[in-house]
Amino acid sequence: MNEKQEFKPYIPADKVMPELTVTSVIIGILLAVLFGGANAYLGLRVGMTVSASIPAAVISMGIIRFILRRDSILENNMVQTIGSAGESVAAGAIFTLPALFMWAQEGGTSMPSLIEIALIALIGGFLGVLFMIPLRSALIVQEHGVLPYPEGQACAEVLVAGEEGGAKASTVFAGLGIAAVYKFIADGLKVFPSEVDFTIKPYKGSAVGADVLPALLGVGYICGPKVSSYLLAGGSVAWFMIMPLIALFGGDNIIGPATIPISQMGPSQIWSNYVRYIGAGAVAAGGIISLIKSLPLIVKTFKQAMKGYGKKADGEETRSTKDLPMTLVVLGIGVLAIIMWLIPAIPVNLLSAIIIIIFGFFFATVSSRMVGLVGSSNNPVSGMAIATLLISSAILKATGTIGMNGMVAAISIGSVICIIAAIAGDTSQDLKTGYIVGATPYKQQIGELIGVAVSAVTVGGVLYLLNAAWGYGSTELPAPQATLMKMVVEGVMGNSLPWALVFAGVAIAIVVEILQIPVLPFAVGLYLPIYLSTPIMAGGLVRLYFDKKKGLSEEERKAKVNQGILYSSGLIAGEGLVGILLAVFAIIPVGTATLGDAINLSKVINLGNIGGLVFFAALIATLIAFINKKEKKTN
Repeated sequence: MNEKQEFKPYIPADKVMPELTVTSVIIGILLAVLFGGANAYLGLRVGMTVSASIPAAVISMGIIRFILRRDSILENNMVQTIGSAGESVAAGAIFTLPALFMWAQEGGTSMPSLIEIALIALIGGFLGVLFMIPLRSALIVQEHGVLPYPEGQACAEVLVAGEEGGAKASTVFAGLGIAAVYKFIADGLKVFPSEVDFTIKPYKGSAVGADVLPALLGVGYICGPKVSSYLLAGGSVAWFMIMPLIALFGGDNIIGPATIPISQMGPSQIWSNYVRYIGAGAVAAGGIISLIKSLPLIVKTFKQAMKGYGKKADGEETRSTKDLPMTLVVLGIGVLAIIMWLIPAIPVNLLSAIIIIIFGFFFATVSSRMVGLVGSSNNPVSGMAIATLLISSAILKATGTIGMNGMVAAISIGSVICIIAAIAGDTSQDLKTGYIVGATPYKQQIGELIGVAVSAVTVGGVLYLLNAAWGYGSTELPAPQATLMKMVVEGVMGNSLPWALVFAGVAIAIVVEILQIPVLPFAVGLYLPIYLSTPIMAGGLVRLYFDKKKGLSEEERKAKVNQGILYSSGLIAGEGLVGILLAVFAIIPVGTATLGDAINLSKVINLGNIGGLVFFAALIATLIAFINKKEKKTN
């Protein structure tokens, strides 16, 4: 209790500084679009996204403090608040909405309109922010010292150490530039293949390889060696155990869902016809297991949150305790529920709108508490989405909304819930950062709503662009989470899944849980091609080396690890941006071909698999060089 009474924010409540300014809003919007687009691309490729708060804070400090010569920590905090909303909206949207595109390609329904996508993202995002406002005092203020909110605290540390911002921002930009050039050479000019693979001929059915790309190296470094090794373990079980066994026992048989004999299949065909269903079962079970394990915490959280619902930490209202008015919050939630019910772009009835509000508030509370304890990266959003899809599909089926209409409605409900959970987690981390640095809560909440609105409008364009360039479910954009959600809804609505394979995955997940290995990263590794797990492991090994390196003080080690995280964030953003640029090139016509074909140099120069490995080794060397870089001391 003393800690809460003694806590003093960095900027006291009686001091007023520039905060929600035109500068902070414009830079925040630009970063929301940048990190939203980059994370959408990353999530559709790998099935996971990364937090944008710290890189957004660092970039904003580089611009505001060193280029514009303005000096307000609260303005910087506002930029990262608006900027990080883009990443969360993207994360929620790409987990579910590509399923609508895939059904449209299969001829089952029409393409979702940009207005439909924007409305789903906007409603989910706004609800996520509005649900968090009355919970701020209960979870952020009264639980200070109990719920650490790791990303929120780390972001506050970065902002407080603002005088180092110039050097740190240059590290993010260097990663961004190097990744952009690398990605353009690999996937634009195609001088070397971005996917290096080697079939192991004596061991039929197996293969090994790597997508030698900057974002995957960055993800591995940020996630660290443990999570990376669980992913690789799942991939190894699939590609070195399950697939060779299928090849051995399958022989010349044609076993559904495949249409050709197993003996004629390469490793990738065995994976796509069989192993991804096993992986889907494992991921679904992993999500539900993580949700069940969290149930005691969820119930406790909900009780505590309801007790402190809307209460102020103290009697008097100051600048640093003022939230958006409660009447506005309740009115906003009511209006959003009516919009969902009345607008045909979101195909839900009044019952579904009420289900969304109830589930959404429940999952927003859970999400906020979970990220407070274990950080945003471990927030079981996919588990919540799967649980929502199972329940909403079952309710829709029972009430007679079946077939494609029922499936589209289920995905729409799942999308809104998914975005609510992602945004609630992000908003709580941002409000924690604001609490520590002494920001004005209601201004931050307005900032979150601005970030959500901009991201909701742009995410549809990004989804359309990526779909037009490569198509979801392709090797360039496997859209793993959305494919899984699509399979879950189809399974409940039409009993069309190969259930034997799905239940085999469920059994594997249960065994992994019994062995006390974290299920979700292992299951995701089982579900994704091994080409994604190996470069992520390379990033994890670099992190392991610096985590364990002898002869470093704790402070030096922390500084080096943080340098690596900033550079890795740049690698992810750089590849994501060029990925979107190449998607634009892939649909611009040049004569009879496209601009993407016109810049393809692979027929003139192609360095092959060895070239790809050499370039990737050079990329790893740049990561190590930036981690070891001596920071310039600034006065």
